[in-house]
Amino acid sequence: MRDVVHIHDLNALEQAEAVRRREISPVEITEHYLDRIARLDSQVGAYVTVTPELALEQAQKAEARVLAGGDPSPLLGVPIPIKDLNLVKGVPVHFGSAAYEDFVAPVDDSVVERLRDAGTIMLGKTATPEFGMPCYTETSISPPTRTPWDLSRSAGGSSGGAAAAVAAGLAPAAQGSDGAGSIRIPASVCGLYGIKPTRGRISYAPIVPDLAGLSTNGPIARTVADAAALLDVMTHNNPGDLYYAPPPELGSFSAYVGRDPGRLRIARYTEPPVPGAVVEPEVLVAYERASAELAGLGHEVVDIDPPFTADLVPQFVTLWCAFACMHPVDLSKQDRLRPLTAWLRGRGFAIPAPDFMRAQSALQLATRLGLLVTNQYDAVLTPTLTQPPQPVGWFEEVEDPEETLERMKRFAAFPAVYNVSGQPAVNLPLHWTAEGLPIGVMLAGRFGDEGTLISVSAQVEAARGGFWGERRPAVW
Repeated sequence: MRDVVHIHDLNALEQAEAVRRREISPVEITEHYLDRIARLDSQVGAYVTVTPELALEQAQKAEARVLAGGDPSPLLGVPIPIKDLNLVKGVPVHFGSAAYEDFVAPVDDSVVERLRDAGTIMLGKTATPEFGMPCYTETSISPPTRTPWDLSRSAGGSSGGAAAAVAAGLAPAAQGSDGAGSIRIPASVCGLYGIKPTRGRISYAPIVPDLAGLSTNGPIARTVADAAALLDVMTHNNPGDLYYAPPPELGSFSAYVGRDPGRLRIARYTEPPVPGAVVEPEVLVAYERASAELAGLGHEVVDIDPPFTADLVPQFVTLWCAFACMHPVDLSKQDRLRPLTAWLRGRGFAIPAPDFMRAQSALQLATRLGLLVTNQYDAVLTPTLTQPPQPVGWFEEVEDPEETLERMKRFAAFPAVYNVSGQPAVNLPLHWTAEGLPIGVMLAGRFGDEGTLISVSAQVEAARGGFWGERRPAVW
């Protein structure tokens, strides 16, 4: 039995259960987290905006729903912060940029509406790098976001604030988004479970376009069950969406938690698709231990050649530079952009439309060929990152932004291929170094089959004694 001393020791579903039993109120939960944020967030930099008045108003509404009876939402009364790339009507949204410091969102993103309708409570907006482009969260509008496991090191990005909040006990779970690993990267360096869903699983309506379908919203949590419940709430489509994912066969993603996955065929590889990327020894230790755990649970683990190769990289960079141009920036505020963003946008605006189309076509062809390999297996195991968490400032301790991009590519060499293919992928928080740094491994699944990933993740979690052994950083 775990020691439960404070509200934040409870995971999200445990908090929801306590609310349903009327053992604790949503207002008490919200006040507890707001107090922790006020006292501790200066250490980790998880939040860029805190919304205490709105949070307490939503908590009071959740409490009224509880008192009214009926069938409550599985996450009723649970705080879930929103990433600062997503729109919450009437709340400032910075997109990680000083160029948007006075901008207030005119509408809600539809995923925000889903979370509000489920009775979750928004404590505030979590920090993200400028326009979500870097894999580290260091901006011109708020302090660097740090992994709670070592406050000298980065929490990753672009959902760095979301992951830091959950890992530090400043939220029980969080909404994030992932366009090139932006859920799995911070989940790895913060020791959390994160799901990048299948392309088309969660709508970006009403404003953000789908385009190449690289990015998707998704959950970051301490437990598989919490992440599955949050994914159930977030899953939806809207008229005009370009992509659609088939619904889970069991009716919900939560139904896969605790379900025996059977004996799976799991492929694995460690060769990064990025030229020059090197998988460090401690990461290989995590990968081998994960392979042994999966084999010990009865699964067949098979070595394969990488299904996605270095041919993808320049094509992906073409799209990445073009998407850096998607946020309009007033000419009078362009000098507020960070050097990396300005450099990416300069390259993006110079890309001819035919080159963009050729890059997207090449990525689709690579996906078709890669899926011929991965579809022979139930899941594919790789490292999540090539290196342990890096010091704050490391990515920008270089002579020019191009070298920053190279460091990003080599550090996060594995996750983006599954944004290209649209397959679901998760980070498993299975390993900590002797220095106490978390190192994750990644499992990717067949298109539309988050269910298998969730069931095997829960199986591994249970084999670890539940809740990944309940490791907690000192700031906890």
